[in-house]
Amino acid sequence: MLVSVDDDPPILVCADLQVEYLTQGRRHVILDGDATMSRCQDLLTLWRDNLWPVMHLKRIAQAAWFNPASKLTDWIPELKPRPGEMTFEHPLPSAYSSSRFVDFMSNIRSVRCVLLGFSLDETILATVVDGFHRSHRYQVVGDAVACRQPGAGEAATYKQAVMNVIANFATIRTSAELVRTGGAIAVQMNATGG
Repeated sequence: MLVSVDDDPPILVCADLQVEYLTQGRRHVILDGDATMSRCQDLLTLWRDNLWPVMHLKRIAQAAWFNPASKLTDWIPELKPRPGEMTFEHPLPSAYSSSRFVDFMSNIRSVRCVLLGFSLDETILATVVDGFHRSHRYQVVGDAVACRQPGAGEAATYKQAVMNVIANFATIRTSAELVRTGGAIAVQMNATGG
């Protein structure tokens, strides 16, 4: 079944677009950070230009080792939320660990979200799985997500393995599909939650 975005646009969910993922000396933990950020920026521009809903997720750890004065959890300046865009802070990997996020998602008529950003192997994976179990439909933009490099092994292989798991719970899309179709974008709905 195809649903026109003009009738009911999906929410663009920007996951953990925080400075720490692009900070010198910490950059080794992100695969393709600059390319991912560029694609995120293109999609964010598309959503904003069409006045479609945008949501930002921000992971705020509550552990004793977390330094609340650190600037590493700040938004990446080019991708930070604008007035009127929703923001949700979550202490655990899943955005559903935020009670405000749960309340919001449970009160919208047709939950359809396009998910992009960082921490693919934590926030994005956990949120998609939690959402799937609540019958919320997610699409993950495969070339607009990034994850930490694994402790051992090839980073691209690790990312693909995580994407293979996510594909069981969400539809995988590319940024080119979304940008190419612009205002005429059609969102495919299927039984896997997409």
